[in-house]
Amino acid sequence: MNLRPVFVILVSLLLLLSCKDAPIRPVIRIIPLPAQAADVDEIYTLENSTRIEINNESDQLRKIAKYLSNHIEKYFGLSNDIIISDSKDKNTIFLKLDENLKIGKEDYHLNVQSNGVTIEASTPNGLFYGVQTFIQLMPATPKKLTSVIVPGVEINDTPRFAWRGLQLDVSRHFMPKDFMLKYLDAMAMHKLNTLQWHLTDDQGWRVEIKKYPRLTEVGSVRNKTMIGHINNSYRSDTLSAGGYYTQNDIREIVAYAKERYITIIPEIAMPGHALAALAAYPELGCTASNYEVASRWGQFSDVYCPGKETTFNFIKEVILEMTPLFPGKYFHIGGAECPESRWEKCSQCQQIVQNDSLEATHSLRNYFRNRVSDIIHAAGKETAEWDDVLQDSLVSKGVVIAWRGEDEIYKASKRNNLTVLSPGRYYNFDQYQNNPKEEPLAVGGLITLEQVYNFEPVPKDLSVRELRNILGVQANLWTPYMKTPMLVEYMTFPRAAALAEVGWSPKESRNFGWFKKRMQFEVKRYEAEKITYSKAEFKVAL
Repeated sequence: MNLRPVFVILVSLLLLLSCKDAPIRPVIRIIPLPAQAADVDEIYTLENSTRIEINNESDQLRKIAKYLSNHIEKYFGLSNDIIISDSKDKNTIFLKLDENLKIGKEDYHLNVQSNGVTIEASTPNGLFYGVQTFIQLMPATPKKLTSVIVPGVEINDTPRFAWRGLQLDVSRHFMPKDFMLKYLDAMAMHKLNTLQWHLTDDQGWRVEIKKYPRLTEVGSVRNKTMIGHINNSYRSDTLSAGGYYTQNDIREIVAYAKERYITIIPEIAMPGHALAALAAYPELGCTASNYEVASRWGQFSDVYCPGKETTFNFIKEVILEMTPLFPGKYFHIGGAECPESRWEKCSQCQQIVQNDSLEATHSLRNYFRNRVSDIIHAAGKETAEWDDVLQDSLVSKGVVIAWRGEDEIYKASKRNNLTVLSPGRYYNFDQYQNNPKEEPLAVGGLITLEQVYNFEPVPKDLSVRELRNILGVQANLWTPYMKTPMLVEYMTFPRAAALAEVGWSPKESRNFGWFKKRMQFEVKRYEAEKITYSKAEFKVAL
């Protein structure tokens, strides 16, 4: 069958939708939109006796088959045996790993016909995404059934970007382990594959470090939290707020993510945003102050002291304990928003400026990051940093998360740095989605679902070489105003669905009206999975 680019068939599908009694075509169920898709004028009937076949005994392939089997049983009460077979039998669901397929790591082929289903890929990653698409072809609402009708379709799919991510801040408000697992499931639904986990900041240290127990004994707890918005409130409650992940918690969460082909990148904020660490170990700061875990939001002048060797010994030990917990390639070292007023007055910092012939106090930022980068590299990782680092002369070739705008994307590209497109104007999901009078308290601003979807993150006029440095896209969730998991979900979804389509689907296929029609099915999946979401942009009957 000849496959056609999906954007070629959008017009005909939209015409079908405009007809009152038109059948629901397969592609309308799928977010993010596949790269190529064609309808097959057949249906497949999935029953209790349907077998899921896999073509080898690998642990990953079995887990993918079990993932699909669990979904079918959870939603429809049907039980499907998993068997090993070299070739597809009639009326089965055949999951095939074939390393000889000349397709990308996350690509897959999906064929649904009356005589069976075939999903094939060259890697488990691609096969997992093929299963996600197949799940979307099934009914979105759980209901005990004797059979499930799946519409015929043929899909060849490939993502636009390799990095399709969310960043989640758990420092301002701790998010429990069970929620983290649920959040990863929601990411997997959208074919998102990277979670940047912001584990430390002024308001709390959230990861157990055995060599430094006071980080969690002291640094994970603040005595109070401000009430209201930072711009108009100086009130605080009287309740302590805390929480942290044990190393066993982290192992469980990371393993869960790995089975969903999501890489978790840990972020330890430095040299700024360090008050929680300083409260636990005051010797890491420039002054003899009695530091406290921050109870309000914003920036603070007390930061790590680069003039002390003890600071770098501490950072090294923290990193060496954390790197075995996170098998991914990158370790994020922050680098954003670091006031330098303490360094200006610190004799030990100024001694470093003099001894190392640095131009000025500001150069200590680069001195600090270079030393930390050396620690990261010695631990076998690469660095990731916010684009604030572009103020300095880059030495390492770590990933730059470009959050301040297009200018920083250009700067990173010119310096030949791998870059993740994360402009705060469109991808900081802590901003309002609708009229603030109708929304939970947020940081401010306005980023609607339509703005996320229609924004094209790749700047114009990049050279071919510079375009190769674009890894992908990422949205950021800073949680000062998200006290609960439900609020995190509400601020994430459905905007994460729009981000997922920007990150996965062909640029030329984007059409917001068409996306909203497909979201009618996606939000039913949210309801089924008990995911809280915003209805600000669209109204749907569930």
